Amino acid sequence: MPSQLAAGTLSPSTFSPSTFSGQHILLTAAIAAALTLVAALALRVRGVDLLAVTALTFAASWLLRRAANMPQLNNDGLAPFSANDVLSPAVTWVAIAIYSDLRPGPISMPLRRARAVAALLAFAVNVITI
Repeated sequence: MPSQLAAGTLSPSTFSPSTFSGQHILLTAAIAAALTLVAALALRVRGVDLLAVTALTFAASWLLRRAANMPQLNNDGLAPFSANDVLSPAVTWVAIAIYSDLRPGPISMPLRRARAVAALLAFAVNVITI
């Protein structure tokens, strides 16, 4: 089946109920990023930090769901939460923490708060939309 997917001979409708289409994963990541953008603006994150928090939330959500899109990780082991749901805030937190630690200068309080809110939003969006 993976070779058929790579060759494009399987359509999204042939996915099992325990996996998600690429469009669904993309939409989930976009929603998480959009909500993070609004929250980060409210927390007064500005400039490159605002762009980074938003982009990293999108990237972390998309990458986790795309890379781990398999029934074993998507099925709810602890209803209503799957392993992917539980892991989504951790991946988001780590991505933004790496950025925060590598950027020049001290880490501002708004950036710290935005990192926490982004992790919470990633969890909520993943539970609700997927």
